[in-house]
Amino acid sequence: MKKNLLLLLCLTALVINVKAAKVDTVETYSDAMKKKIKAVVVTPNKYAAGTQYPVVYLLHGASGNYSDWVKKGGKGVAENADLYNVILVCPDGGNTSWYWDSPVDPTYKYETYIINELIPYIDKSYKTIKSRTGRAITGLSMGGHGGLYLSIRHQDLFGAAGSMSGGVDIRPFPKNWDMAKRLGDPTTNADNWEKYTVTNMLDLLKPNALAIIFDCGTDDFFFKVNTELHDKLLERKIPHDFIIRPGAHNWPYWSNAVNYELLYFSTFFKKNNPQ
Repeated sequence: MKKNLLLLLCLTALVINVKAAKVDTVETYSDAMKKKIKAVVVTPNKYAAGTQYPVVYLLHGASGNYSDWVKKGGKGVAENADLYNVILVCPDGGNTSWYWDSPVDPTYKYETYIINELIPYIDKSYKTIKSRTGRAITGLSMGGHGGLYLSIRHQDLFGAAGSMSGGVDIRPFPKNWDMAKRLGDPTTNADNWEKYTVTNMLDLLKPNALAIIFDCGTDDFFFKVNTELHDKLLERKIPHDFIIRPGAHNWPYWSNAVNYELLYFSTFFKKNNPQ
């Protein structure tokens, strides 16, 4: 009986160790914003045995922070690091940065932070594939906008990008989520609102230059702007995956959606980084 119990405990420990993604919190210093900024980094259980790993940057939404994905996104977020053998990086994007370098507030330079400060830090500190074929970015809501905004502007750094319930057209929401604080009044600074929205940036995309996936729930207040983005991509013959499913603007939806996006990115990584 004792031997059977001991064997059971050993087997249980073995099963637990199989799914052993490591979740760390790192702190970087932003020269652009003169402050320390935290990020969560999830490394897969096989990290020590490998040489290079693809990286997915997961961005949080407005009023969120760097820990949202691992605290609110369910245990599946970390488990996906093991399942797909990828590194997940969850940066802090401030309360309502929208991941822009604000043209009216010099203290908000989150594009510069992620592109010029965080990515070099991750590539220096971790065993990453240091090219666009091993780097993807996505996020939820504000982070969904950020994922597409940053990837379209930096196609030299990202090979794949996504958005979950993303604010992909900011113009219908001039009074929401501090956007006017970052871009200026929409009446007197109308040009900022036109230039800093994803749906107006499609002329920067070349067909097949960026692997794109995005989704939105049918009960989401961003549903209309996402379907309009899909239509505009179709008009331009830009390949992409667009998923519509029942759901609202909440964590039950995003906890499910992230699984599909990470599968999509894993397929991209395997295709472009054959072992």
